[in-house]
Amino acid sequence: MTEELIAQADTVIANTYQRFPIALERGEGCVLWDTEGNAYIDFVAGIAVCNLGHAHPRIAEAVCDQARRLVHVSNLYYTTPQVDLAALLVEKSFADRVFFCNSGAEANEAAIKLARKYFSARGEAHRFRIVSMNHSFHGRTMGALSATGQEKIKKGFSPVLEGFDFVAFNDLEGLAKRLGPDTCAVLLEPLQGEGGVRCPAPEYLAAVRELCDRAGVLLIFDEIQTGMGRTGKLFAYEHEGVAPDIMTLAKALANGLPIGAMLSRESVAQAFAPGSHASTFGGTPLVTAAALEVLKILTAEGFMEACTTMGAYLKGRLMELKAQHACIREVRGRGLLLGMVLEGKGGPLVKACLKRGFLINCVQENILRFVPPLTISREQVDALVGCLDALFREGLGVP
Repeated sequence: MTEELIAQADTVIANTYQRFPIALERGEGCVLWDTEGNAYIDFVAGIAVCNLGHAHPRIAEAVCDQARRLVHVSNLYYTTPQVDLAALLVEKSFADRVFFCNSGAEANEAAIKLARKYFSARGEAHRFRIVSMNHSFHGRTMGALSATGQEKIKKGFSPVLEGFDFVAFNDLEGLAKRLGPDTCAVLLEPLQGEGGVRCPAPEYLAAVRELCDRAGVLLIFDEIQTGMGRTGKLFAYEHEGVAPDIMTLAKALANGLPIGAMLSRESVAQAFAPGSHASTFGGTPLVTAAALEVLKILTAEGFMEACTTMGAYLKGRLMELKAQHACIREVRGRGLLLGMVLEGKGGPLVKACLKRGFLINCVQENILRFVPPLTISREQVDALVGCLDALFREGLGVP
């Protein structure tokens, strides 16, 4: 059955993913099962999407209930779930306004457009350039791709859009030199995920905020991967107490349903008037009902504290492995967004873990990324660590 499904998929689906040879058909909590009945403990969570695990009963109930009521209408009309979700996002963040779309790339496209429109509306259309970071990842649409600081992602798609400059993450001097009279915004991830789980240096985000204020440019945080509790706070910027002018969300916002959001301050949001930007499926009743339930669960008393505790436990166990295996150069990250930097390539470890019933991920060729559901248990963490320990002893991860 699995082989037939894979064979058919390889003839009818665009070849844009290097897929593993399993077909997943159901999940519960932090465990997934394939069509052959094999179980896998999930440390990928749909790439930091299913923060509340799989088949969460409250989210399933919210989706089913809303599907029986109303799935979609045009954004020419108001709907209760969309308004309620926007109100709660505003309440829990720095923002005053929310624009809904369908993905992280779309949210970043909206942020790029808003930053440029903000200065255009002020009679400063010459201020259109955006400074982004090396190793960043902001999506694969042309605008988001152009803002991404990884040449391998852009290969074959030149010319990309004009107006993007790049500096090294954590390089304040380089950023200060790059800001100019034609700069409208600085765009960065508070913690780089796809770029290798790179953390900001102490006080870095605060210094970036100060540089932006001094230069009169907007600060945009891409929290598509770091938001919704992933780092132990609802939003990663809360760790530093540094709020942006614009923030983008997606991935875990609806725990697997497609949604994106761009949040902004009132003074900036006013640049968008009716007709400035739109999304047919943005903020439909179905996805916003799911996202509203997700946000209620994440902000319930004690949930973030439990996430922080489990993140510290996982990091501690990974550090134990580092102390025992010379092939591990570094363990870094925050909350349950963690990376293990290897001397050798991580791909063989990912495949070996798959065969032993664990889903893990590798970025930048030699960095194992661990982004499990926030509901992962100590027992499941211990099981993964035991598997990795055995694989390291077999010589995997060694150059």
